[in-house]
Amino acid sequence: MSETAYQPVSHHLSDVESAREEGRRKMDWALQHMPILNALREEFEETQPLAGETIAMAMHVEAKTANLVELLADGGADVAITGCNPLSTHDDVSAALDSHESITSYAVRGVDDEAYYDAMHACIAHEPTITVDDGMDMVKLVHEEYPDLIDSIIGGAEETTTGVDRLRAMDADGELHYPVFAVNDTPMKQLFDNVHGTGESSLATIAMTTNLSWAGKNVVVGGFGQCGKGVAKKASGQNANVIVCEVDPRKALEAHMEGYEVLPMREAAKTGDVFITTTGNRDVITREHFKAMNDGVLLANAGHFDVEVNLDHLDDLAVDRYEVRDGVEGFEMADGRVLNVIAEGRLVNLAAPISLGHPVEVMDQSFGVQAVVVRELAANGD
Repeated sequence: MSETAYQPVSHHLSDVESAREEGRRKMDWALQHMPILNALREEFEETQPLAGETIAMAMHVEAKTANLVELLADGGADVAITGCNPLSTHDDVSAALDSHESITSYAVRGVDDEAYYDAMHACIAHEPTITVDDGMDMVKLVHEEYPDLIDSIIGGAEETTTGVDRLRAMDADGELHYPVFAVNDTPMKQLFDNVHGTGESSLATIAMTTNLSWAGKNVVVGGFGQCGKGVAKKASGQNANVIVCEVDPRKALEAHMEGYEVLPMREAAKTGDVFITTTGNRDVITREHFKAMNDGVLLANAGHFDVEVNLDHLDDLAVDRYEVRDGVEGFEMADGRVLNVIAEGRLVNLAAPISLGHPVEVMDQSFGVQAVVVRELAANGD
């Protein structure tokens, strides 16, 4: 296979040593609070369950993920990793990973679409035997452009709801040609990561980015799946008035029975102060909703891809757009209203400038599942 020209992160940074030191400091702090990964680390270092495997990963490259990556490498694997969102990489953590003798990190924050996929091609050039995804971009690229690798790939693991949904659609069309663990579907992931992780980290990131209070605000939650339930629960706990928009009648009824107001988005748009989408679907908030919104609203997305809030529609309606504070872009309407978009409509708890992702204790559980899934693939792939 031809090598790609895309270089690891260390070639993209001006002060690599300082970045590595800071990245290691972040990783060490997180690891203090990750007892599951610590226990697995001892086991993996002793038994080397991944010896001979090459793992290609597309993940959010920050401190907690980095401890999973290092665990896999210390367990015997050669690992190549890149980001699964252009704004979720921490360059210092990526540099710290790249200094490990068995890890090559291509993740760089703020890359454009071309560089994002160049880095993914660079990972696949390592000829993986296992893939680990968050959102399914890696496994999709393997199937579309590297079919010759499929026979040598034992299997994969997928971290998030959106990725599992995409995989199921691919499988239903007969287009998925190696097995993938749906890590997202484990009870541990659903309860801790999706409910508590998404709820806590999304609200904390929005509050820190805007310096605004939740108390008394009308918070509109798009979707009442596990992530939406977490956002609604945590917002309610901070004395917000929660409105849920949900198209599934059973989930809508569940939200009603939990005590939330349930409205279609076209109605919620008239009264909401903060809108947080959590559906994994596109066009949850569109042109008709923007026209009804009040001046000063906040628009944020807690789903994997930046398609839930239709920014093309918003840009069409705007007469001006400008940065109102770090991580917040104001879209000014013809009538003077300003609608504020946080983190470019990307995954808010990882893409905002000060975001740190889910709490450490939550990701310890999810990444513990990821690690044993990869071990299971290596041991019993066939």
